[in-house]
Order: sequence, then C-alpha cells, then structure tokens
Amino acid sequence: MEKESDNNHTIESNGLKAIFRSLRYRNYRYFFYGQSISLIGTWMQRIALPWLVYSITGSAFLLGLVGFAGQIPTFLIAPFAGVLIDRWNRYVILIITQVLAMIQAFILAFLVLNKSIEVWEIILLSIFLGCINAFDMPARQSFVVDMIEKREDLGNAIALNSSMVNVARLLGPSIAGILIALTGEGICFLLNGISYIFVIVFLLMMVITPGKAKIQKTNVLHGLKEGFNYTFGFKPIRYIILLLALVSLMGMPYTVLMPVFAKNILHGGSHTFGFLMGATGIGALTGAIYMASRRSVLGLGKIIALFAAVFGAGIFAFSQSHYFVLSIVILLFTGFGMMMQMTSSNTVLQTIVDDDKRGRVMSFYTMAFMGTAPFGSLLAGSLASTIGAAATLMIGGISCIIGAIIFARQLPEIKKIIHPIYIRMGIIPEVASGIQTVTEEQ
Repeated sequence: MEKESDNNHTIESNGLKAIFRSLRYRNYRYFFYGQSISLIGTWMQRIALPWLVYSITGSAFLLGLVGFAGQIPTFLIAPFAGVLIDRWNRYVILIITQVLAMIQAFILAFLVLNKSIEVWEIILLSIFLGCINAFDMPARQSFVVDMIEKREDLGNAIALNSSMVNVARLLGPSIAGILIALTGEGICFLLNGISYIFVIVFLLMMVITPGKAKIQKTNVLHGLKEGFNYTFGFKPIRYIILLLALVSLMGMPYTVLMPVFAKNILHGGSHTFGFLMGATGIGALTGAIYMASRRSVLGLGKIIALFAAVFGAGIFAFSQSHYFVLSIVILLFTGFGMMMQMTSSNTVLQTIVDDDKRGRVMSFYTMAFMGTAPFGSLLAGSLASTIGAAATLMIGGISCIIGAIIFARQLPEIKKIIHPIYIRMGIIPEVASGIQTVTEEQ
C-alpha cells in the first residue's frame, strides 16, 4: 500500500511539473510572476471603470461609448503596431507599454480620488490605454517565443498565460466589488497602477540575449502590406485568423447580453450575473490548464475545429435555457470551448510563423480576437433590441458552428502544408530512409 501511495504521488508530481514546465525558464518565470500580479489590477480597473461611468452619468449610451473608445484603437492601430514590433526590440516595447499603462492608471486614480473626474477625461484616458494595448498585446504574444528556449514548450507557455488571465478574471472583479463598496472606485485604479510596478521590476530582472539587428529599409506601409500578404496568403494562418475573427465577432458578445439573461430570463439579480460570468471563467481556466498539460502541438488543428463548434453549441444552448443551474453547466462548457479554441489557435500560429513576421501576424491575431469586440458588441446590441437577446445568441452560436465546419473541411489541406514545417522544426521526427509519415494527428 505504501509503495502504491508513493507511485501515485510521483505521478501527481510529474503531472504538476508538466503543467508548469515553462516556469523553469528564468525569463518566462519572471514574466509569469509579474503578469499574474498586474492582471489582477487590470481586471479590477475593467470592473471599476464602467461602474464609475454609470454612477456619474446614469447613461447606458456613455457606458457603451467608453467601452468602444477603449477597444477601437486596437482594431485601427494593431496592424501598424505589428510592423514596428517586428523592427524594434520587443522587450523594450513591453517595458514602455507597462510604464505608460501605469501612468494612465495613476492619472485615473488621481482624478477620481480628488473627485474632479469628468466623462470626457475618462474617454480620452480610455483611448490612450487602447493605443497602448494595440502595441502591448501583440508585443507580449510575440515575446513569449523569446523567453522559451525549447519550441516544444511554447504551447505550455501560451496555455499558462491563458491560465493566469483567467485566474485574474476570477479574482480581480471580486476584489474590485469589495473595494468599490468599501472605498469607491479610485482605490481600484490606484492599486492597478501599483500592480504595474511589480511587472516592470520583474521585466528589468530578466537577462535578455541581444538578438540580431532587424534592418528594415522599407517603409511602414510596405511592411504592413508584406505582413498582410503573408498572413492571409499562407492558408493555415489565414484560416485560423478568419475563424477566430468570426467567433470573436459573432460569439464573444454573448457576455454583453449576459445581464439581460440574468435579469429578464433567469429572473435573478447581480449575484446571478456574477455566477454566470464566474462559470464561464472557471470553464476557461479548466481549458487553459488542460492545454498546459499537453506536451505537443500535434493534434491542435482538430481541437480548433472541434471546440469552436463546442463554443457555438454552448452559446446556442444557453440562449434556450430558462433554468439557472442548467445555464451554469452550459457556460462551463462554453468557457472551456472558447479557451481551447483560442489557445490552440495561438499555439499553432506561434509555432509556424516566420520570426521576422511574428509581430505582424500576432497583431492580426490581436485584431481578430480583440479588435472585432466593439463591432460585435454593437451588432449584438442592435440585434437584441430588434429580435431579442435569445434569438441574437442563437444566430451567434449557429455562425460559430458553421465556421467550425468550414475550418474542419480545410483541415486536410492545412495539415499537408504544416507537415513539412513540423518536420523541419523536429516536432515530427525524420528517419534516415526518408520522412516518417505520422498519423493524421497534426
């Protein structure tokens, strides 16, 4: 019995080591620690800001306008930011974006704590942060490769990133809710500003090996055109990004309509809304942990197609549910499907993309994932006011399922194109007598 217990302990230990194996890299470990603290502050600010706007104005329109102002710069600027990220030092860009985001949070905190904040100032500061994020997000995504020495651990690092985002998404709003009730919104912005100090310190503690100089004689517009042609001319990247854009546009806005379902369909209050959003977060966190436990990029194409369909089916099923417990269960699967598709897409892109175009490809990834959000929210809001929230989510879910089916039909061609890339990278072994044909799992 004692021996069996030791074996079980070893298996569990190895399992945990596999999930957190990317933390053995010094630079990624510092990045992970810093971001884990900072993202809690980020989510605190994301919750406190709309609450502040609504408490000042009582206007749903201004609430939407502030959200739009914070998101639209990502859509407009990210492609140009990607060109510059491919030319400049990603590490330096990250430090600059963190410092600027810290300044934004401190300015917001100062204005709120001094009770001198006005809506136009919130809109300007939201646009400023949106511009920062247009550089920060693709730079951060691209920088992961610079921190991970072995390419086979790349998927694990990306999944761990997703894990810490979802842990922060669960903790940040809870802390913000307590602080808003006790002290007001200003403290949330102040603590967010302070949280950036930790990530900046951890970034400065990294040991970065100087890379080759990136000499680019072409202008920005030519670099943008080159990045666009590469992204949408290379079929695997094109299909992954287009599916992600469709899911983000038609599927992700279900969160915007969540208060409607909580109040009007499930006949609950703010606590019902909190449980629904928490269920999505737990499902997403579970998906991220599962992805972190995977040891290979092989098979991710099938996962992208399957779980885009699971996400769509989850939205469709949620739109038809009138029972609180059933809705919670459905949202667990919905969050899981969303995270599986998103993390798999990110991992495949980061694995197959040429390094000199990584910033531009990840900027289009950011544009597809985050840049479509304001348009999706506007579309969902308009449809919901015309045909109802349930019918709107039905359309969104069906759209995601159709997109997943189209992607699945392209999988054989995608595999054929990616196969030699995986062989060249050593992900699929090559034998002396020729290339070893691996199973259809790629």
